[in-house]
Amino acid sequence: MPTLQFKGKNIIWNHHLSIPYHTLDEVSKLNFRADKGDGNLIIEGDNLLALKALLPQYAGKIKCIYIDPPYNTGNEGWIYNDKVNSPLIKEWLGKEVGKDDLTRHDKWLCMMLPRLKLLRDLLADDGVIFASIDDFEVYNLRMLLNEVFGEENFVAEIIIHSNPKGRVLDRHFSKSHEYVIAFAKDVFQTDLSLEKSEEDIEVQYPEEDKHGKFRQLELRNTHREFGKHNRPNLYFPFYVHPEKLTVSLEAFPKAVRVYPDWDDGYEGCWTWGESKSREKLKLIIAKRIGNRIKIFRKAYSHDESGAVARKKLKTIWYDNIFNTEKGQQEVDELLGKRAFPQPKPLELIKNCIRVASDADSIILDSFAGSGTTMHAAFDLNKEDGGNRQCILVQMTEATEKESKKNICRDATRARNKRAIEKYGYKSGFKYLRVGDPIDAETLLSGTLPTYRQFAKYVFHLCTGEYLQDESSIDEKSYFVGMHKKKAIYLIYKKDYDTLTRLALNLPLAESILKDQKNRKVIVYAPACFLDEEYLEAKNIEFVGIPYNLFRRNRQ
Repeated sequence: MPTLQFKGKNIIWNHHLSIPYHTLDEVSKLNFRADKGDGNLIIEGDNLLALKALLPQYAGKIKCIYIDPPYNTGNEGWIYNDKVNSPLIKEWLGKEVGKDDLTRHDKWLCMMLPRLKLLRDLLADDGVIFASIDDFEVYNLRMLLNEVFGEENFVAEIIIHSNPKGRVLDRHFSKSHEYVIAFAKDVFQTDLSLEKSEEDIEVQYPEEDKHGKFRQLELRNTHREFGKHNRPNLYFPFYVHPEKLTVSLEAFPKAVRVYPDWDDGYEGCWTWGESKSREKLKLIIAKRIGNRIKIFRKAYSHDESGAVARKKLKTIWYDNIFNTEKGQQEVDELLGKRAFPQPKPLELIKNCIRVASDADSIILDSFAGSGTTMHAAFDLNKEDGGNRQCILVQMTEATEKESKKNICRDATRARNKRAIEKYGYKSGFKYLRVGDPIDAETLLSGTLPTYRQFAKYVFHLCTGEYLQDESSIDEKSYFVGMHKKKAIYLIYKKDYDTLTRLALNLPLAESILKDQKNRKVIVYAPACFLDEEYLEAKNIEFVGIPYNLFRRNRQ
């Protein structure tokens, strides 16, 4: 597979691994109906840090991701801010990326790469990521997604008719479209079809029998590139009575053989194999069309279990509900005239969520902007009775000139608060802020995480995996969780003075052993008052914190 080369790629490729975990601190005064939040989170802060902080709880759990990153047009005023230990990248820090910047594509790709890697880690195995983009970076983004997600997991490059009037300032053609690129975590586990509506069924299924409404579909594969030459197992005859048009897979008197051949003699193939055709024979019918007999099958609007037939979306979304102007009107109604420029329209993101999520899925947008994605999730829940949860991440975008600027609070949060109030959504959200890093340096300085935050982090460091069931964490007994018949404990308090006195001692060890008979026990603690012989005899492994914090045990 061809790869994309850019300045800083070798430096940034594994940068996401070196990012320390950070706390996510609740800002209770900015919560809104938190008791009805159902897991909805608005997170203020750098999305690279926020995504890493989400991993312990949400790795592999996000069903649908939508992002609208900077388009890198040179007019957006975005600044490269990832603090990477490299002379090249240190030169980029704090400088606005403009049109005349000869490394602007390199900087944009270096910004996107670690975020995409973390987003992939967060995505469920049957999940999908959608990324809005335009002509400036569409090919670079497609290549980068190929490398991160795998070329085989490409789903679609959707064309959005976003500006019917076209851009009058464009030099040659008046551009009127953007793109949404979709990739799956594992394309073979992903289903992006939708149930057909009652209107679809009424129009598309004109016939009816005792089993319900149906339509007739030709059983021959209508794609000429598929035929006997490459699908020989799908080339076989049906036997048809020339007058009664009864169909069989066995020869009988007067029967004529019907093959999936085209009118010009090209040897095609059926869409069903012989075993499936035999199993579904009652659905197969023959029809005389001109001088030929052709084979069709009945396709019902509902299957035997009552499930509705499904459809696939097209890759061109051509409707005024997807126009950027529509998105602007929606935000203007909630926040005031031009309070946030060029937001994505509600229906665009609803379409992505609708096709890629279930009623109880978790949705994520790490370039949240005005918060359209959460609004779309609320609206879709109201529409279909779902209980989707949504997580938004947005920076303040404060600068030296605008030190009090806070897009997350004043646009992302404000838009969704007002949408809940105006449209009567039965939901709410918690407002979090990216806090301090959870690393050895920070712990030694006395800036401490909560027990639960540190317990999830320690579990990951110990196992290389993420704690899926947080209910196992018990601060009173210091128990964190089980992993492959190993019990993990953390002796810790969020108090620096108390920490200096905490240790794995004999009473604690005996209490732990009483609960974990004949199991391997790993204990993280600031100190240990037990000798090596005792620990070895009792199958206890002690890991000191914070000095040995980054020791990962994989046995």
